[in-house]
Amino acid sequence: MGSRFVAGIVGGLAAGVVFGIMMQLMTAPTPDGGQMPIINMVGMIVGSATAGVGWLYHLFNSAVIGAIFAWALGQRTYTYGTGLGWGAAYGFVWWILGGLILMPVFLGMPAFAPLMMPEMRTVAMGSLVGHLIYGLILGAVYVAMTRRAPAAARA
Repeated sequence: MGSRFVAGIVGGLAAGVVFGIMMQLMTAPTPDGGQMPIINMVGMIVGSATAGVGWLYHLFNSAVIGAIFAWALGQRTYTYGTGLGWGAAYGFVWWILGGLILMPVFLGMPAFAPLMMPEMRTVAMGSLVGHLIYGLILGAVYVAMTRRAPAAARA
């Protein structure tokens, strides 16, 4: 069980780094007409609009979400096909939970605001792509790490 959680955490962190780079490069419109990197918006959830805080919070969440993947889907994820499939589905679920519900609400907007605001729809689609990539990497790393373990440890 422990090696599954380690694989989930490592997979979550690896995927989080890639998704974090994407969020560092993507920007969203601000109320004053400017642009802000998405990673800075992530930091705003915990009270700081800085990239450093955004990265720390994002990587913490990435590790936790990876551990949840190991707990919830680890026993179903044993080949690269299942890893990629469950990973993509898991990323999609987190796009809805995180990108469309939790993040907007924590930033003082209504749930699903990124889809309702025309200027944010491009950001919402970028977030979808990022969450799917996160899930694919998480699933692939998870399988790569757990395939090395004895069959009894994977069960």
